[in-house]
Amino acid sequence: MSTASAQAFDQWIRSDFKTYNTELEQLYQQANAKDQVAGIGDTLKNQLVDEGKQFIVELLQEGNTDEGFDNGFDLLGNVGFYMAACRRHDITEPSRESKSPLQEASALAMQLGASLGVIPRFASSHLETHNRAINGEYKSFTHLEDEKLFIDYNTRSVFAFIRASQALLQTLPIGVTHPVAYDLLCSAEKALKDVVNYNDELFEKLDTERFFYAVRPYYKPHRVGLHEYRGANAGDFAGINVIDLLLGLCRADDPYYSQLLVDKFLFMRPEDQLILRDCMRRQSLLDSFLDNAADNRNTLGFQKNLSKFLDVCEAHGNTALQHHEKLVKKFIEVPAEDSALTDSQGITASGPPLPVLLRALKKLCDLRSAALRDDIPTRHDDLKLLRGMI
Repeated sequence: MSTASAQAFDQWIRSDFKTYNTELEQLYQQANAKDQVAGIGDTLKNQLVDEGKQFIVELLQEGNTDEGFDNGFDLLGNVGFYMAACRRHDITEPSRESKSPLQEASALAMQLGASLGVIPRFASSHLETHNRAINGEYKSFTHLEDEKLFIDYNTRSVFAFIRASQALLQTLPIGVTHPVAYDLLCSAEKALKDVVNYNDELFEKLDTERFFYAVRPYYKPHRVGLHEYRGANAGDFAGINVIDLLLGLCRADDPYYSQLLVDKFLFMRPEDQLILRDCMRRQSLLDSFLDNAADNRNTLGFQKNLSKFLDVCEAHGNTALQHHEKLVKKFIEVPAEDSALTDSQGITASGPPLPVLLRALKKLCDLRSAALRDDIPTRHDDLKLLRGMI
């Protein structure tokens, strides 16, 4: 059990904190404030800062560092929500600061992050896979329906990716020629198709402007102590990278992709970090099919498993194409262009200007979809070779 102080802070995050943020979002909308919110709702902002600080000071004095990983991680998320909200409301802003003005929150976040082996700010798992609901209601920044839609569908997609990754992990020890490997590959394909369906629903239901101006800003980079940390990203879990690596569409020895993994390790829970590190040293299923082709290519079982493996690769590529060509374009790229914010700092959760992020996302999309490119090591030719065996 967490301490009484931690429970009180959690209750505040689930109640008054959400109410203050919601009221501020309503004020911004009434003022047509868009991305500039300084000077609006200062009384509410001060109330949010002061009340949150009071809880955090009590927790620092208590020395709440040995209540078990889950309680510590949950508390870190609550401190992270508070600091992210302060960033959203322009109470803090990393470009005008050399260190966070939220000294007590920074101290507690760094203490927790260091002891847990994660970054000292909220991560996507705090809102998705490890966001405990009480009486059906989980933690969020606001009471806005658009934020609820975003979290609901992101959480569904994350768990679908995890289901696909678990099926592929279970395929490794039995091998690609095992008859039951077909069943596992079917499970992975089904889960990846679920991702596409969930994203299609999100695409239709989520209001673009409300997402861009009232949900996205809570994911901005901000300082904790001296260091500026990028915002939480929906991809900060092992499952999607496990799929990349085990299918063989991305490779750990690719400097671009390995840098991506290094940058996200501490944004994942430690158990995810261990899974991903293990996958980085495994032979991919694609390479295993290539190795087994000489002796098995004409057998019915190999043909059946290979055909389904190619279906899984296509399904994973479709999730990447959908994310890049539909979701990113509709909810980030177009509204940024419409508001002349494309080159502004702080538009993206990861920190760099939007054109830089879009180029990086395009490269990752092309790796996952095995696009024909001569400047990055996609598996286009290897998949073409395997298709020719069927």
